[in-house]
Amino acid sequence: MIKGNYQEVKPIPVGGLTDVPGILVGNAEDKSGRTGCTVILCPHGAVPGVDVSGGSPGTQNTDIIRPGASEYPVYGVLLTGGSFFGLPASGGVMRWIVENKIDDVPLVPAAVIFDLLYAKGVKPPDADMAYAACQAANTGPVIEGNVGAGAGATIGKIYGTPMKGGLGTASIQIPGGPVVAALAVVNALGDIWNQGRIIVGALNSEKKFINQTRAMMEGIPTQLYYMNTTIAVVATTERLTKAEANRVAKLANDGMARAISPNNTQWDGDTIFCLSLGTHTSKMSRDAVVTQVGTAAALALENAIIRGALAAQP
Repeated sequence: MIKGNYQEVKPIPVGGLTDVPGILVGNAEDKSGRTGCTVILCPHGAVPGVDVSGGSPGTQNTDIIRPGASEYPVYGVLLTGGSFFGLPASGGVMRWIVENKIDDVPLVPAAVIFDLLYAKGVKPPDADMAYAACQAANTGPVIEGNVGAGAGATIGKIYGTPMKGGLGTASIQIPGGPVVAALAVVNALGDIWNQGRIIVGALNSEKKFINQTRAMMEGIPTQLYYMNTTIAVVATTERLTKAEANRVAKLANDGMARAISPNNTQWDGDTIFCLSLGTHTSKMSRDAVVTQVGTAAALALENAIIRGALAAQP
């Protein structure tokens, strides 16, 4: 049984983003444990894609990884707390990439969560913290819960009292096909759902789940709408073009929608990056490949979100 916010649920598949060869993950947090950052490194480069579906995104270098822009590989992605104040932390990732002679002009896409209220005045993640996360990055199992960018994550903020969120990860091996994996920092406005019921979300005065979607449909005025955004990275060994990676990122949003309700709201900055490491080439049509990988990415992301919510410390 997975320990965390809610324990009467069935465990979901294990595995993580580092099951994709060539991916390293590192975390660093403030000493208070109320904010932090997570870096995903690809020392050999990756073909990128992105889907930005939330109404209040805090991102960097997303336009250049969309279809039609120049074909630059990505060597690192930053997921960070600190809202817009955390974006300059990407300089630490760039410094690490340059020092390791990976690329002269490093491209580091980034996305933030809003954790300022929970952080309570703690200094937002900066370049030194991101650099430390790079130094800690490795190919081993990814630690889940309130680590890295998930340190200050919370869940369920339209009504009632939020619960802690966190960082989660999961992976899928398609038989005879590619590995597809996901990592998510779960800081959602909505509730987290699994197997048709809420497992983490807004609580009423009796510490019972409110079901925020139903409350909204009943016309109950909203109370809170801040400290939001779920940000994620999906990665695969499948060789994808830039356009295909962008499509896979969009398809992965299905997993976010299954795990979070309401999702992609005007108060969320939900963003999903896709990284193709290109070590596997399927023999199906390209449309079939994108559909298969995108469907697997959605399932991996759904599992990663659930795991991140359940792994949160009290």
